[in-house]
Amino acid sequence: MMRRLLQPIWVLLAIIFLVEAWLWDHLEPIVAWFVALIPLRAFKQWLAERVDTLSPAMTLIVFIVPVIPLFPLKLVGLWLLTHEYWMSAVLTIIFAKFLGVGVAAFIFDVTRDKLLEMDWFETLYEFVLGLRAKARALVDPIKSKILDALRGDGSSWSSRTLRLIQRFRKSVHEAR
Repeated sequence: MMRRLLQPIWVLLAIIFLVEAWLWDHLEPIVAWFVALIPLRAFKQWLAERVDTLSPAMTLIVFIVPVIPLFPLKLVGLWLLTHEYWMSAVLTIIFAKFLGVGVAAFIFDVTRDKLLEMDWFETLYEFVLGLRAKARALVDPIKSKILDALRGDGSSWSSRTLRLIQRFRKSVHEAR
């Protein structure tokens, strides 16, 4: 009973997690393009050389610190939201989200090997990858049903329901 009640919450959390993973996967090439566009490639090489000289624990600091300056940007979005500047707030929060994920993907690409030298981080990394696989397994059947319904597949529950509603409306209309 409890499991059935919690199922929508787990699905929602899985969707949020997969959106984050999707952003990570799709922003990494955009960041790579941006790196190629401006002289960030040289910065990335310089950073990689510096990271190679650091201990894994110090590399963790290099991974975490660049995200901290983005926090005030999210607070600005929240302030805009509380003062009812809806469009500005949404755009600021989305920009902060994309920028944060993009920066994290860029820095993680540089620091991944050093971070994975720490056993606890490797365990956490594998756990997150496993969680991602479980989230995908939870959401994929739902996604398939939605896509089937959008395609108008005659065997889906939604299509049958829509046909039933149409027949009911037609019978009500004819009864008048």
